Amino acid sequence: MSAVPKKFPSIEPEDVMIPEGKSLGDWIESRTARYATRTLDWDALKFQADYDPIYRRAQMRYIGTGATGITDDENVIPAENFTFSTMVLPAGCEGPLHIHRDAEEVFFILKGHKVRFFIEHKGELVETVLSERDMVSVPPGLYRGLRNEGIEEALMCVLIGNPKPVTPTYPPDHPVSQIKRDKK
Repeated sequence: MSAVPKKFPSIEPEDVMIPEGKSLGDWIESRTARYATRTLDWDALKFQADYDPIYRRAQMRYIGTGATGITDDENVIPAENFTFSTMVLPAGCEGPLHIHRDAEEVFFILKGHKVRFFIEHKGELVETVLSERDMVSVPPGLYRGLRNEGIEEALMCVLIGNPKPVTPTYPPDHPVSQIKRDKK
């Protein structure tokens, strides 16, 4: 089954609306996220790492808050069409199998080797191993998970194709699905 491409509006220069009271420079600066002002958030998924340290990982947000359950971060560019963050995945750690029903999720490996992705659909499991500058795009409705089988931490870009993605859920038989989390 092939998805029909979505129609995106054509925005012409005369259609661009610079927010009232801002110059073009001010507006673009408000849409700029600098590494120097980002921090690694090891607490975004801490509820999982508290259950088992194998799930330890950190998020650094740039556009929107992603799907980790963080609802507010005044230091991000507001998401209009997608979210963008980086994720640090220590050696030997993993992101548990989970599903996004409302968004495509893209992983681009910036640093690291042997990052194994698991994609599951109706009992069929597919695995692929990515290294630096490799990417995988996972459509909505498929379970996905990853494990860093390398000896160094992995760093990846994560894009989610929804400005306010629903917090993912886990397979009912996965231990993470039973963990209660604090609302952020």
